[in-house]
Amino acid sequence: MKYSYQKYFISILLFVFMLIGHVAFSQAILDPKALSGMESQTSKLRDRAGYESTGETGVGNVVASVIQGFIALLGIIFVILIIYAGYNWMTAGGDEGKVTKAKDTLQRAIIGLIIIVAAYSITYFVFERLDNIDTGGGGGLGSSG
Repeated sequence: MKYSYQKYFISILLFVFMLIGHVAFSQAILDPKALSGMESQTSKLRDRAGYESTGETGVGNVVASVIQGFIALLGIIFVILIIYAGYNWMTAGGDEGKVTKAKDTLQRAIIGLIIIVAAYSITYFVFERLDNIDTGGGGGLGSSG
């Protein structure tokens, strides 16, 4: 019985990962005239809304978005584990074995969440600095003289 819940949980996680893996990464072939028409419409809408153009999206930005999205997904999984551990603790019914297992799960999930938040912060910092290097933005402590 103990392993059936674990198998059920792992099966759901595998299904979610397979579902996420089939997100459409393909692009439809568009007529260049239609594409330029869409770009002009979106630029008009952007200008009317008061936003600035971000320019081209580089490979570094795409990689950063993918990594940060994956880390965010892991963060969601750890939050679900925290909720799961809390549920197990509340439904333990005084059984010390279940309470101990729930406490251990809760402790490990919190540690994992802390690691995920730190990893997200580090990747955000690193890719922000790399973007500043690419665009020449940001300032340093060195002098130009």
